[in-house]
Amino acid sequence: MANDNAMKAKPHQKTSEDPPKANASGESTFELRILRSIRRVIRAVDIHSKKLFSKTNLTGPQLLSLMVVGNEGPLTSVELGRHVYLSPSTIVGILDRLEAKGLVTRTRDTTDRRKVHIDVTPEGQKILALSPMPLQDKLADALSTLPESEKSILATSLERIVELMEAEEIDAAPILQTGEIDTGR
Repeated sequence: MANDNAMKAKPHQKTSEDPPKANASGESTFELRILRSIRRVIRAVDIHSKKLFSKTNLTGPQLLSLMVVGNEGPLTSVELGRHVYLSPSTIVGILDRLEAKGLVTRTRDTTDRRKVHIDVTPEGQKILALSPMPLQDKLADALSTLPESEKSILATSLERIVELMEAEEIDAAPILQTGEIDTGR
């Protein structure tokens, strides 16, 4: 009964069973819809990152790292890296910038001098209290409301796009930000 969906749809509504149409240059409208959707996601991430930076003077990864330290208590850089899925070298750069802004402190462990604990300063707590939610948290919250079957379809479709773009080898943390993870701002 594949045609039932098409019959139930209003005449102007597209269904998943509508054949792809071509535009004047011969491109499928599905291709254009996919490309536009990808571009919208990229723009939304870029716009959110700029708003976040203008409000907090922090990049997304810097804010996320500050939030994790604030929520989890003093952490080592290795523990923080595991929480935010970033490499040790990236974490060091983020911590250098957060410390320079007076938002975190690093304190050497008294029993094991090799360990350095990171904690949020009172100034860092103020920033956290005023900060908007990172975009990936908003998306994760929205995704959690979807049925498992829809999440599976989305995940499979996005993974297929990654394959089609030949981007499987690109390492990516689950942080929505355009450009490099820590721009050094």
